[in-house]
Amino acid sequence: MYVTLAARAGWRASIAAGKVMRMAHLTINGARLWYDVRGSGEPIVLHHGYTASRVNWMPVVAKLATRYQVILMECRGTGDSEHTADGYNLEQYARDVIGLADALDLNRFSFAGHSMGGGVGYVLALTYPARLERLILMAPVPADGFPNSDPQLHEQRRAVRHARNRDVLLAQYRAGCVRPDVEDEAWFNSRIDHIFGVSDGHFDDGAAAMANLNVGSRLADLTMPTLMIAGSADSLLSANIADFQRLPNAALQVFSRAGHDVALHEPDGVADAIDAFMHHGRATPRG
Repeated sequence: MYVTLAARAGWRASIAAGKVMRMAHLTINGARLWYDVRGSGEPIVLHHGYTASRVNWMPVVAKLATRYQVILMECRGTGDSEHTADGYNLEQYARDVIGLADALDLNRFSFAGHSMGGGVGYVLALTYPARLERLILMAPVPADGFPNSDPQLHEQRRAVRHARNRDVLLAQYRAGCVRPDVEDEAWFNSRIDHIFGVSDGHFDDGAAAMANLNVGSRLADLTMPTLMIAGSADSLLSANIADFQRLPNAALQVFSRAGHDVALHEPDGVADAIDAFMHHGRATPRG
């Protein structure tokens, strides 16, 4: 892992001057990555999902930033981060999290990952357990990946993306809409723009990385406080609950009116659940 000396110097100079850090990019492990820091207090790094970006966390950021130092980041190949030639796997994404934390002089921090970001969280917690105060998994990919996934389905999705066929994707999003009160045409189009905007390497190799994730047998090693957040209308709910049951020090929060985009569907609830977990950890029975 490495961070450019100029970027590190800029960060420290801003701290010395008492400024709120808002540097847009840092070069981490050879990739120019977008990030932002909001608020102050105990640090929490927020990581997005597969074809998403900071947008998926934004509904909860304002509330969390009143009590915590919230660090948003976008992984290589997505959002405003660099489209690198390689490095599109969960292990590299986890190394990039550590690289960003090093650049920001964060020895220990809490990490919250949504969807694919939850897969990054599993790898991060297993590889760098001494760096994490707490682990928050929001609708994460299953710890044992998607072993029965159909490769033809990814090829179909790739073809739709390559053709920039917005109509096909709009029809899929409309059919799968969970919360029409918050998921409107603007949101659907924003999601499609994200799908079109990620790098080819991330689209292909990131999908393979999620499918091939295989850490379920190691979940018992994750002893740091962990919060599993899930949506009752998410197809990953059963896998999320099964993974929760294998975590030795975990709490579970399921939102009854949420699908996979939990922070969009229940922003106040997600922010409150994270805040309560940060303060109190998981509840345990007496006696």
